[in-house]
Amino acid sequence: MAIEAWFMDDSNEDPRLPHHGNSNEFVSLDQLAELGVLYWKLNPNDYDNDQELKNIREARGYNYMDLLDLCPEKVENYEEKLKNFYTEHIHQDEEIRYCLEGCGYFDVRDKNDRWVRIWIKAGDLIILPAGIYHRFTLDTSNYVKLMRLFKGECGRHIIDHRKITLLERNTLRFYSKTDQAWDEVVLNNLKSISKCYVICYVVPKKTLCQCSYLSGISENVCDSCDLEH
Repeated sequence: MAIEAWFMDDSNEDPRLPHHGNSNEFVSLDQLAELGVLYWKLNPNDYDNDQELKNIREARGYNYMDLLDLCPEKVENYEEKLKNFYTEHIHQDEEIRYCLEGCGYFDVRDKNDRWVRIWIKAGDLIILPAGIYHRFTLDTSNYVKLMRLFKGECGRHIIDHRKITLLERNTLRFYSKTDQAWDEVVLNNLKSISKCYVICYVVPKKTLCQCSYLSGISENVCDSCDLEH
């Protein structure tokens, strides 16, 4: 069975509810592909020996992975962490998640700024493109086990705090306190930004670390990792 996706309603109820829109309008795989979201259905029971997964990793250069268990029994301050995950954010690189057990929701914005909810279950592997606004939460089962895939080496996680400001549409400018230098990156589907944002990056993967689903004025303390920017 293909992955399920639909346009969300505007309700402020528990994010873990399905939030089908009034029209019950579903989103097809072709529509997701137009947004840059890619999808594979794999065998989650034998991921160590899954040749299709190996082929995907080799073709796209995902040479590092880790596993993440999310449930109240295994995550301290579970409700607070869920709020952090559900904060709308973007990444410089694409985000790759493979659901091994349980269920969860990835929400992405379409080109008309509407939220599309993607319900991932065991066996679903999705790729979100760089620069797409998105967020994540579990469903009412309150359990998911995810494989996270990354490009690049990952022997250590060095957090590099960067202040981000908008130069022009789809272009961000990064200031690294570590490097004492500016860098620029072009992202797809970037909305207008009128203030500075602080985001923690993991070096050398150039991927956002798990604690960085936040936005804050520069010089503030990060709500998630408690480090000063």
